[in-house]
Amino acid sequence: MKFLLLSALALSTSLLTPGAMAAPCGNSAAGFDAWKAGFAKTAKRAGVKQPGLQALAAARYANRTIAADRNQKSFRYSLEKFMQIRGATTIVAQGRRHKARHQAFFAALEKKYGVPAGVLIAIHGMETAFGNFMGDSQVVSAIVTLTYDCRRSAFFEPHALGALKLVDQGAITPATLGAKHGELGHTQFLPGNALQFGVDWNRDGRVDFYNMEDALASTAYFLKKKGWKRGKGYQQGEPNFRVLKQWNAASVYQQSLAIMGQKIDQ
Repeated sequence: MKFLLLSALALSTSLLTPGAMAAPCGNSAAGFDAWKAGFAKTAKRAGVKQPGLQALAAARYANRTIAADRNQKSFRYSLEKFMQIRGATTIVAQGRRHKARHQAFFAALEKKYGVPAGVLIAIHGMETAFGNFMGDSQVVSAIVTLTYDCRRSAFFEPHALGALKLVDQGAITPATLGAKHGELGHTQFLPGNALQFGVDWNRDGRVDFYNMEDALASTAYFLKKKGWKRGKGYQQGEPNFRVLKQWNAASVYQQSLAIMGQKIDQ
């Protein structure tokens, strides 16, 4: 269901360590437990503490995650078909009501980060139907499985380390649910990005991606740090459109966000 953030490729090297790929990958459940034992050494060198290491040891091979990763079809659709399947008309209608209900909140986000409400609301609607479905897969098991899987180990490794560090911080637990690729919260951050860009907007002492305010503030901060220019447009050909690529690498997704965001803000 979810789409992998291109920005993960440029995550802080603080999440990576020498020899991080020493443990051999695999393409089936066989060997997963042995791989975890090797990866625990990598995690420990990266600064993961006992709670995170325990979460790694408890992680289970996520068959549904592998099935989903092998079967991503929606990005092959035309823009029109993609928007129809994703319910763009409903997202825009609900998004306008959402903006009206939380007007002061979105105004405060734009004042601080320069990102208008429409694009944040479009992301929220696209990712989790405004928080109505944030996933049914255990985040740690999903992201650890994808790191073990040989297809994209290097891509997912910083997110596995990020997830384990989030466990250390108490931000998530081994039982926390997210999407099948390990994305979490209202806007479906991959764990490494969550660790790097999380914002405690409501100032309760913790970053909670399952709290709407923290999640959307974190999303706005992510876009700002990726180059969002205050007051500039985000339609195709405009300065901020390229920043949408940092959120999601699929062109139909980027175009859909731009179209829906503009309609929500009209």
